[in-house]
Amino acid sequence: MVSGTLRLGTGPGRGALLAATLASGMAFLDGTIVNVALPHLGAELDASLAGLQWTVNGYMLTLAAFVLLGGSLGDRYGRRRVFTIGVLWFTTASVLCGLAANVEWLVAARLLQGLGAALLVPGSLALLQASFHPDERGKAIGAWTGLSGVATAAGPFVGGWLIDALSWRAIFFLNVPLALVAVFAAVRWVPESRAPRAERFDVAGALLAAAGLAGITYALIEGAERGFSSWSVLLSVAVGAVATLAFVLVERHRGATAMLPPSLFASRLFSALNVYTVAVYAALSGLSFFLVVYLQNVAGFSALGAGASILPATLLMLAGSSWSGALATRLGPRPQLTAGPLIAAAGLLLLRQIGPDANFWTDVLPGTVVFGVGLTLLVAPLTTAVLGAVDDEHAGVASGVNNAAARAGGLLAVAALPLLVGLSGTAYENPDELTAGFRGAMLWCAGLLAAGAVLGLVLVHRPSQAQAPGSREPEPS
Repeated sequence: MVSGTLRLGTGPGRGALLAATLASGMAFLDGTIVNVALPHLGAELDASLAGLQWTVNGYMLTLAAFVLLGGSLGDRYGRRRVFTIGVLWFTTASVLCGLAANVEWLVAARLLQGLGAALLVPGSLALLQASFHPDERGKAIGAWTGLSGVATAAGPFVGGWLIDALSWRAIFFLNVPLALVAVFAAVRWVPESRAPRAERFDVAGALLAAAGLAGITYALIEGAERGFSSWSVLLSVAVGAVATLAFVLVERHRGATAMLPPSLFASRLFSALNVYTVAVYAALSGLSFFLVVYLQNVAGFSALGAGASILPATLLMLAGSSWSGALATRLGPRPQLTAGPLIAAAGLLLLRQIGPDANFWTDVLPGTVVFGVGLTLLVAPLTTAVLGAVDDEHAGVASGVNNAAARAGGLLAVAALPLLVGLSGTAYENPDELTAGFRGAMLWCAGLLAAGAVLGLVLVHRPSQAQAPGSREPEPS
C-alpha cells in the first residue's frame, strides 16, 4: 500500500478508520470513565483524596506533557509504527491499572497510560491525514471526530454500567479487546508514512514541561495533606518553578524547532485564546471530578446514574457543534466566547443546589443541560479562532498547543480545587464535608468561566484568517 491513496469506500480505508477510531476512542474514554470509578476504587484501595487526585492527574500529566513530542516521533520514525507502539503501551498500562493492589501502583500505571496515549492520540489523526487520498481526508477526519466524540460521550455511561455490573477494574480491561482489533487493523490496512523533512524532536522541552507540571501538581495536592511547610512540598515548588523557567528558556533558544514555538505567542489573540482555554477546561474538569463523586457519596446515585449525569451536556455538544461553528463564522467568535461561558456558569450554579435527596430529572438534568448549552456555544468557535489566529503553516502546531492547554487546565483544576475548598484525606467519604466542598468547587468553576467570558469580550476579535469549522479538524479535548 502507498500512503495518501486510501478511500473510505474501500476495505483498507474502512480498516484504517477503524484502527484510528478505536485507539483514540480508548484514550478519550479513559479520560472520562475513571472519574466515575473514583468512589469505588477509593473504597477498595483505601485511598485518600490525594490518591484520587493522582489517579486522574497522573494520566493527564504525562499526556499533556508529551502529546506534542508523540506527534514528532511519528513523523520521524513512522506514524504507523509509533501509533502501534502507543496502542500496545497504553493497553499494557491499562492491564496494570486493572491489576492494581494499592493506589500507588494504580497511579504509576496511570502515568504510563498517559505516555501511551501521548503516542497514539496524535498518531491516530496523523495516520488519517497521511493515508487517505486528499479528496477523502476531510471525510475521514470528520468521521474520526464524530466517532471519537461518541466514545467520549459514552465513556461515563459505559463505565458506570461496568462498575455496577462487575468492578471498577473492568473499565481498564475493556481496552484489551479494543486494542487487539486496532493493532490488527493498523498492521493489515494502514500504510507506513513519515514526514519527508521531520524536524528534530524536542525531548528536553517535553521533559522540562513534565517536570514543571509535576512539581506544581505535587505541591497543590500534597500541600493539603502534608502542609506547605513540608520539605517535600517546598522541594516540589522549587522543582516546578525551576523546570518551568528552564522550559521557557529552552523553547526560546530552539525557536522554530521548539515543541512550543515562541513565535506563536507573538499573536496576542493566540495567547489570549490559550489562557481562555485553560480557564474553561479547568472548569469542565472540576465539574467532572466533583460531580460524579458527589452524586455517589452524597446523593446515593449508582455508578451508572452518576456517569449518565454528564451525558446530556456531551450529547448537546455533539448535536450542536456544527451549528455553533457556522454561527461563529458569520458573527465572529466573540459573541459566543462571551455568552457561552456565562451560560455554562449558570448551569454550574444550578448544579450547586443539588442535595442529598437529589432526583436526576428535576435536580441534575436542568443544570447539565444549561451547562451543555454553554459548552456547545463556545467549543467550536474556540477551535476556529485558535486556528485562525496563526498562519496556515502553523495550524497543526497551534491545534496541538491548544489541546495541551486544555489538558493542563484540567490537571491544575483537579490538583487545586480540593485545596481551595478545604477537602483532604478521607473527607470525600463524609457527606457533610463533601457537600460543602462540592458547592465551593462549583463556585470556583463558575468564577473561572466568568473570567473566560471577560477574556472573550475584551481580547477576542474576529481572526483575519478565520476558517470554516470543518476545514481542519482538531483533536477532541
